[in-house]
Amino acid sequence: EVQLVESGGGLVQAGGSLRLSCAASGFSFDDENIGWLRQAPGKEREGVSCISRSDGSTYYADSVKGRFTISSDNAKNTVYLQMNSLKPEDTAVYYCAAVLCSPLWSDYIDDYDYWGQGTQVTVSS
Repeated sequence: EVQLVESGGGLVQAGGSLRLSCAASGFSFDDENIGWLRQAPGKEREGVSCISRSDGSTYYADSVKGRFTISSDNAKNTVYLQMNSLKPEDTAVYYCAAVLCSPLWSDYIDDYDYWGQGTQVTVSS
């Protein structure tokens, strides 16, 4: 009964902001880490950000560092991705997934079994 549901995507102009949410059920953030990944048309899925539950370290793709911030509310079993200074290159479907958050977390995309349905983010120029 593990479920992950993303929301908050939409259409914004370059320089704008969006806040994505990932609501989890069937497990607790006390026991699992949640990461954000994205996939643009014709491109491979890539890791965007995650938080290490063991020490609180955060990891970001170089392309979003300084613009995106990941956070979680364990009481609500919800993880967020605050996206500021959006660029057209950020246009993609954004997914959340249960992950093992470490410096190499994005290398294990094929090992992650629980994903949300995705939410579309479109940034116009």
